[in-house]
Amino acid sequence: MTEQKEKVFVDGLISKKNQNAPDFVVVNQSFKVEEFITFLKANAKNGWVNTQTKIAKSGKLYSELDTFEPKPKTAPKSNDLAF
Repeated sequence: MTEQKEKVFVDGLISKKNQNAPDFVVVNQSFKVEEFITFLKANAKNGWVNTQTKIAKSGKLYSELDTFEPKPKTAPKSNDLAF
């Protein structure tokens, strides 16, 4: 079973869907600079921060830190190679 991690919401970012916007505009985003920079610095890994924008049960958009980390690939044991 996968371990459920606690949600980490993105500080300083607001995403809103404008129903009157053209189809090619997905969302409007507003960044509160100081809060967003603090969030980025606190959550950067190798110079990157990954987030996901989701839809709450209420229908509002919110952004969450993407904490997915792929499992390291394990090398096959030398006696498992088929030759």
